[in-house]
Amino acid sequence: MIKNTIYLSFFVLLLGACKMGTKTSDPTLRDFTFEPVKGIRYVEVKRRFKDGYSFNQDGFMQKPSWIIEVVKEDTMSAWSPQKHRMQNFYMQYDHGNVYNFAAEFFKVKHVSKDSLVFQRIQVDGRVIASDVRSDVYMTFYAQDYIKNKLKAKAEDLQKPTRADTAFIEKRSAKVNLNSDSAFAATDPVQFITKSKIARVEKISTVDRANNRTEAYDYMFPQYIIRIDKAYKDFAYQVAAVVDFQGGIHVKTIYNVLPENAEAKKKVAQGIADIYVRNLFNVAPGTTLGVPHNSEITLTMIGKASKKP
Repeated sequence: MIKNTIYLSFFVLLLGACKMGTKTSDPTLRDFTFEPVKGIRYVEVKRRFKDGYSFNQDGFMQKPSWIIEVVKEDTMSAWSPQKHRMQNFYMQYDHGNVYNFAAEFFKVKHVSKDSLVFQRIQVDGRVIASDVRSDVYMTFYAQDYIKNKLKAKAEDLQKPTRADTAFIEKRSAKVNLNSDSAFAATDPVQFITKSKIARVEKISTVDRANNRTEAYDYMFPQYIIRIDKAYKDFAYQVAAVVDFQGGIHVKTIYNVLPENAEAKKKVAQGIADIYVRNLFNVAPGTTLGVPHNSEITLTMIGKASKKP
């Protein structure tokens, strides 16, 4: 009897040991497993902030673009725009429904054969940032679901909504009341040359190696304007708000001593008013077709005519 009890206890302990895996090692213990959706290709159709909008107050737009497919529990395939093909990434489970793949962290919110919902999060030193960088929700629909159930096209589902348009109209109306206020325009300011003595260059700051995506080019637009036959040589770099009517308002001047800043700022404003506005048609930045105040960095360089 004692021997049987010992054997039974040993069997129970052995069975318990078999069940004592962790969520890291045993996917079946997690809240979500990707096994049921393996081999289904999904297209990202929505990328929104927690409030449901595609834009935030600063004008940053969440643009859905990912195409993914679960290869196996620890492998996610994602479309590479650079290589024009699907590329496999190791998918590492971290904790609390958090996964890492393609150099990004995601918190899984929903998994089904029709759709996936991920929260894109920013992780700093194994701590999830609580700011706007983690306030990103990505919704994916299966290609079959889009085609056969919704009878739609992914590119139509990815477009901004009426609510987004209403948000931008309201935001624009507010900032346009004051030239000190602005937000980034997804279609930035344009300088259209009217004279052969003036030219403009828009500077790209995209640097994928340092996570500077294409969004930087509309969030922080930079321009260099060069003017020949100026009254004298000059070079000024400024932060300016271009208002919804194309007016230029110099806010800050860079690379000058503090005691000279105010005087130099007035000179730079004069150059913007006289040279830039006369030599260029200035088209304001717009978002969803709505013109609004937006801030730019502008370098103005003038070269005086050479004396005979």
